[in-house]
Amino acid sequence: MSEERSTNDASFAELFDQACKGKTWEENVVKGTVIGIDDNFVTVDVGLKSEGRIATSEFISGERKIELQIGDKIDVYIDRYENKNGEIVLSREKALREAAWDDFEKAFREGISIMGTMYSRVKGGFMVDLHGVTAFLPGSQVDVRPVKDITPLMGIEQPFLILKMDKIRENIVVSRRGILEGANAEERARAVANLEEGQVIDGIVKNVTNYGAFVDIGGVDGLLHNTDISWKRINHPSEVLTPGQEVKVKIIKFNKETKRISLGMKQLAADPWSGVNEEFQIGARIKGKVTNVTDYGIFVEVKEGVEGLVYVSEVSWKKNVAPSKVVTAGEEIEVVILDVDVAKRRMGLGLKQLQTNPWNDVEKDFPVGHVFDGTISNVTDFGLFIKINNNIDGMVHINDISWQKIKEEEFAKYKKGDVVKVKVLEIDQEKERIALGIKQLTKNPYGDAELNIKKGQVVTGIVSAIKEDGIEVTLANGTVGFIKKIDLAKDRQDRRTDRFAVGEKVDAKITSVDKTGKKIGLSIKVLEIEEEKQVMAEFGSSDSGASLGDILGIAMEKKNNEKN
Repeated sequence: MSEERSTNDASFAELFDQACKGKTWEENVVKGTVIGIDDNFVTVDVGLKSEGRIATSEFISGERKIELQIGDKIDVYIDRYENKNGEIVLSREKALREAAWDDFEKAFREGISIMGTMYSRVKGGFMVDLHGVTAFLPGSQVDVRPVKDITPLMGIEQPFLILKMDKIRENIVVSRRGILEGANAEERARAVANLEEGQVIDGIVKNVTNYGAFVDIGGVDGLLHNTDISWKRINHPSEVLTPGQEVKVKIIKFNKETKRISLGMKQLAADPWSGVNEEFQIGARIKGKVTNVTDYGIFVEVKEGVEGLVYVSEVSWKKNVAPSKVVTAGEEIEVVILDVDVAKRRMGLGLKQLQTNPWNDVEKDFPVGHVFDGTISNVTDFGLFIKINNNIDGMVHINDISWQKIKEEEFAKYKKGDVVKVKVLEIDQEKERIALGIKQLTKNPYGDAELNIKKGQVVTGIVSAIKEDGIEVTLANGTVGFIKKIDLAKDRQDRRTDRFAVGEKVDAKITSVDKTGKKIGLSIKVLEIEEEKQVMAEFGSSDSGASLGDILGIAMEKKNNEKN
């Protein structure tokens, strides 16, 4: 009898197992009965061959523990029909997700908010309890602006928007920022409808940047640019504004299409440049505060909101003085007003004008022709600067060091601090320049006749050297001129240097004179062209019927007869 019952039991177990295996239980939500509760697991009977266990942690949502009792009926999700231990794997959290998924999909599709509670901080954001379903809230989606203290938002039920859903991965991403932006959009629409250019309104500084500040003027942001913060120069907006600061601003520009709003603070105060022409007269000496020192000059505030510039050339009578070596920012100094342009908001100031102009007496103390021993204050590629007095330097151009072209090694012997004898060649008080010379202390080896050489003269010279690009010609006074290859003849086939020989006489016209460097440019071609024009005018015309050769022949014959 007992054997028969055992056989029947075995048959029933096999039949039950086969029935279960034939049905797809996995990935379904079923009703189960709580039959056991301990610290780690909740045991649930779902009417299958064995009970399933669910981790107790799945019955804790945020800081809220779900109360359970033996015999409670709950929805569970069959994750696997059988694990390696032959047990059914159940999930309470997945059951809740399945139950809520349809509602979430509808909310996601229609943009409807869902209620949830932030309960835990994790890497990159926060965890949110959506009434039993866990979602992720990225840090960037918490608020429309960075939140320093997140504590007041934790544990409070509030609305969220679903940004992304992935049912397969059981992943939900939500946003609190989307809710706020929607509310802000309505606020902004109402606020923008009431805005007008010229309106004065209260605002709160939201953010400070290098180029200005963004100000909230009641649900809409406007830009307060650097140049519109103050009539006074500021280096950075943070010198005047801080986030959260309440300010009064004026709407100076409002584009209703783009909704861009430009704000101003300085426009609420009187323009300090108004009446500057009457208040500050050219030539007046005034005191001011140095606000900035640059390579090109010194900015001086002469009254609140009004700055002038001492340009670098007006800092000292001495050339090339760095402004930073004369004054420092914050220092109070006296300046002279040189010019005022209210339209351009510019004021030119001077420092050197407070001192006696050393150029007033320079012609008396250093007249043209005066010879003196001077100290080299600077050496440049183009010449030597010689100290005249504490404020004035004169210059010896490189071409006035020697009558011959100075060689690099000869020029290199001149050093800063050396004392050299120089001669005053020229004084230009208006341009504040003094030309000095060293070679003028010795006799001109070319004689004084070269001073009479002028551009346009026809001269006769002796070929003294033949080069690849032209020929050198020594004139009667010893001056050497040069005829470029292109200037050797009018006709291209005659522009050959081998047509000439050293010692041969040539006639040419002076086309350029550089008396400083003693360089003279000559041209045979120009002379030939001019002579041809002259002959044509005198002995022939286009109507005469004579050829150019006939005309030139007549001219040559006449010239020979005159010589005889």
